Amino acid sequence: MPSSPLNLAVIVGSVREGRFGPVVADWFAGRAALHGRFTVDVVDLADTPLPLELPSVSPALQPSLPRPAAMAPLTRRLAAADAFVVVTPDYNRSFPASLKAAIDWHYTEWQARPVGFVGYSGASGGLLAVEQLRQVFCELHAHTVRDYVSFPRYHQLFGTDGALLEPEGPQGAAKVLLDQLDWWGSVLREARSSSPFAA
Repeated sequence: MPSSPLNLAVIVGSVREGRFGPVVADWFAGRAALHGRFTVDVVDLADTPLPLELPSVSPALQPSLPRPAAMAPLTRRLAAADAFVVVTPDYNRSFPASLKAAIDWHYTEWQARPVGFVGYSGASGGLLAVEQLRQVFCELHAHTVRDYVSFPRYHQLFGTDGALLEPEGPQGAAKVLLDQLDWWGSVLREARSSSPFAA
């Protein structure tokens, strides 16, 4: 018998004016909802102040890092997730500072949870950012799944209504990614329930 649906947080990583991230995130959230194994929460980092300077704490206190009060709703939403998908462009061959700040302000929220990626950019399709993010999430004891969705030259791929002009390929890639998140998310949720994660 299938387990209950997984809580999937789709994180919009870019916060700058004129960003395309919400279009990509809305498309992916729609695919996740149609998949049938997820409840979907689109988490837009532009909705939360993300200071770049973290308080000075010892590594032993990192899981209880004191956060600004305005960050509490974001923290609750991340903590409720069984799996994540990060929607990111690449800026100068890396990922946005807003995304790094959101990651660094949290710790246990990422542990023993799968992370997938949807990238977009003019040339690489966000893959330069994705490969660096894999290293960051590995350090936080998250599991990054192998497959991803990528949109090079994204402005040519979406219509003015936010719909893909040729959806078949990206829809297939999204299905593979979501299937992997479903498997890993279900296994890791059960493991966290039966045996609390020890970093």
